[in-house]
Amino acid sequence: MSASLTLVVLMAVMYGTGVYVMLEKSLTRILIGFLLVGNATNLLIFMMSGRSGAAPIIDGDTTGADIVDPLPQVLMLTAIVINFGITAFILALIYRSWWLSNLGDEGDDVLADEELADAIEADAAEQFHANLDDDDEAVRHVLEEGGDADESDEDAPPAEEEPSENERDVMR
Repeated sequence: MSASLTLVVLMAVMYGTGVYVMLEKSLTRILIGFLLVGNATNLLIFMMSGRSGAAPIIDGDTTGADIVDPLPQVLMLTAIVINFGITAFILALIYRSWWLSNLGDEGDDVLADEELADAIEADAAEQFHANLDDDDEAVRHVLEEGGDADESDEDAPPAEEEPSENERDVMR
């Protein structure tokens, strides 16, 4: 099979346009350029596959000359799958870039599960108040409760001292 001049020109235009568009800084243009190059590659494989013929299934009636080569079909299918995978990855990059640009100064600060649980616990305990006077009062209240507990437990064994920072590192 001789390649059609129209397909050759279309493939060349798609390669040229795809490479030109991929050289831009925008991720969307890179995606469009990659799609054009991928489709141009599929056209190239299609044109190089040769003449059409019978399906590559061997039974008693077909001869080797009648069967079309299955390798270009497999290569084209592989190129489509790779093109789809990279397109999905670039789309994920575009979404992530858009998401981070809309956050502004917050950036990518996401609370860990432990920090979130601590914040919820602090809100539930209602220990933090809107103004400083309420905070001072809450601290005094906590200190008074702690002082009473230490005085009432004089017969209790002494509490173990907290390990130093070096000892904590060794324990880890």
